[in-house]
Amino acid sequence: MVMVAQPPTPKIANRQTGEIATDRDTGAPLMTIDVMFVMDGNAEILNLTVPKPGISEELTMGTPVALTGVVARPWENEFNGQKRHGISFRAVAVTSLSAARVG
Repeated sequence: MVMVAQPPTPKIANRQTGEIATDRDTGAPLMTIDVMFVMDGNAEILNLTVPKPGISEELTMGTPVALTGVVARPWENEFNGQKRHGISFRAVAVTSLSAARVG
């Protein structure tokens, strides 16, 4: 089961101006959301970037969710002479599974 660890917040493109990041293809604002899942007995947290239209409204901490179109991409950059690298995760949609169970 995958659940929300931290609710969605706007993804900031520029911390100095507060500009919100947008999807290059659609122009939709981007959000970040932390989701947690358990694999081999270990809890893992993924920080996902998701276009705002792909996030269902009722995502609070602990909400069980379905992930659609998750893609992992390696990244690398250099800032002040220091190289950094990692993996970024993006999803097309994060949808609450709570509403489906109520009815």
